[in-house]
Amino acid sequence: MTHKIFIDGAAGTTGLEIAERLAGRSEFTLVTLDDTQRKDAAARREALNDADVAILCLPDEAAREAVALIDPASGTRVIDASSAHRTADGWCYGFPELIGGERVADARRISNPGCYPTGFLGLLAPLVKADLLPAAWPYTVHAVSGYSGGGKALIERFETGKAPAFRGYGLAMGHKHLGEMQTHAGLAHAPVFSPAVVDAFRGMVVEIPLQLSAIEGAGEAAALLEALEAFYDGSQVVSVHPDFDLPSELLLQPDANPRDDLQLFVFGSEDGTQARLIAMLDNLGKGASGAAVQNLNLLCGLPETAGLHLPSA
Repeated sequence: MTHKIFIDGAAGTTGLEIAERLAGRSEFTLVTLDDTQRKDAAARREALNDADVAILCLPDEAAREAVALIDPASGTRVIDASSAHRTADGWCYGFPELIGGERVADARRISNPGCYPTGFLGLLAPLVKADLLPAAWPYTVHAVSGYSGGGKALIERFETGKAPAFRGYGLAMGHKHLGEMQTHAGLAHAPVFSPAVVDAFRGMVVEIPLQLSAIEGAGEAAALLEALEAFYDGSQVVSVHPDFDLPSELLLQPDANPRDDLQLFVFGSEDGTQARLIAMLDNLGKGASGAAVQNLNLLCGLPETAGLHLPSA
């Protein structure tokens, strides 16, 4: 069976990377619009309703408008890569490792997780669920990302030498990812989030520092690691690095190749009082396009990792 796919916003970075992962796959036929048609509401409506699956690679408001153009009777299923529907009623949160691949496969409306929340939730949500970390603790999260996730204007700033090597932002608090992080980890408080962009095209490091000695009921670093290993056991996408194989440094390379996996680390102090939970991922991979293709595979009853850029076993 061939599935018709329409990528609304195909000219953007996420859309282009999704198309690259689908190229040459006989299971899919891409519905395409030329430059003029992409700006025509009638042409977009027709494409959206003609597709078996529409993947929205759009700003939030445009994504909401695209959903409104879809006739419920058309049968079109949706994967939204924007942040418009990540905590919305009636939408499935497209993180199959956390919610179960069956739920994604059965959904009609899927909201792709954000890149930063993918790292944060991949680390914290299983540990809160296992009662090894409390839901009521005021967590902090520090993260750096490649500049490709910031849109055309930011990409141009970095690639024309008009941006610094490090760009900290979100200083006024209230980042749009906070609701997603809090909701899907089941937290009582939104975390304090410190995002930054570095001079690398792709890649991301997300860290949750923990003063374990101050957190009542917190598990030891070894217990946190063991719980993550058990939670992701058998996953082809998420890997948990054992404590005997922890690197001495974590690097984002400016010329890194695309990859669609998520790597998790637990670093613990010798005295057991502190830990650093760290996730590494490609912000355009498991943080965006790779996750969309993974969810698309599940929707279409195909092997979950087909077309993904994953490290060799």
